[in-house]
Amino acid sequence: MKRKQWRGWGPGEQAEQHYLVQPRALAGGGDLRHVSEFLRACGWRDRSKPGGPLLLDSPDRTIRIGYNPYVLPGGWTIHSKATAHQDEWTVTLGRQTPVEIVAGLTDALTRSRSAHAPNVWAPLKEQRWNPTRDAQRFTATSPDGTAWMQFHEDQAGHAMWWSGAHDEQGNGWTASFTASTPMHLVQAFAAALASPEPVMRPRGRVPHSTRIRTTSVSVLPSQLSAWQQSRITAARAATWAHNWNAHRPHTTARPHPTASRARARR
Repeated sequence: MKRKQWRGWGPGEQAEQHYLVQPRALAGGGDLRHVSEFLRACGWRDRSKPGGPLLLDSPDRTIRIGYNPYVLPGGWTIHSKATAHQDEWTVTLGRQTPVEIVAGLTDALTRSRSAHAPNVWAPLKEQRWNPTRDAQRFTATSPDGTAWMQFHEDQAGHAMWWSGAHDEQGNGWTASFTASTPMHLVQAFAAALASPEPVMRPRGRVPHSTRIRTTSVSVLPSQLSAWQQSRITAARAATWAHNWNAHRPHTTARPHPTASRARARR
């Protein structure tokens, strides 16, 4: 285990020990606020009750995101109602799914879709995941063998996606996507899953596994707060820009007079 120390500590603050964890898929659930505070800053409504599960509704009330640790197996449920342009869909993720990976999908719900066709396999191929194929399914596995992304078709020909991660003891999580889940969301999830960037966990919240690597870092509370706030600020700025573009008045530019009309007025 490596150890680092952050520079520039301010007066009166006590540094706290945290760990950078790799691979991120085995880092454990993490702080739910990484997901929830970003969505709130994007205008999502918090429907949670005190002491109850987390519930957030999209501004148009078509999508609900919930996290419930009080039932078995518990975890995340992201459900969208059917709309004029999209069938109903659901994504479920186990309670140990790292919030940074969940956020890869939920953050994408707040952005406009890219004009490019989504490609779920592209971020996995970029990170050198290993593809395998048999008669029924196509699977990509992380280089260390701890995480996977799998595609197959059911008997009706519907595309089904399944993902997850586990350590040497079988501890981990799984995620499933109904056939109608928009592909750009599955791609966003895959990109967050395959990212080589470590994630941070406080002392006492790092899973016990020989499959993970940790780097000890000393971090000030003000630094943690600043990092969290920068994510929220970015969400608010993006939401403001989106709303401004959606509601600003559109005007038609007046044509410039032609040369002949300009001469006629002289």
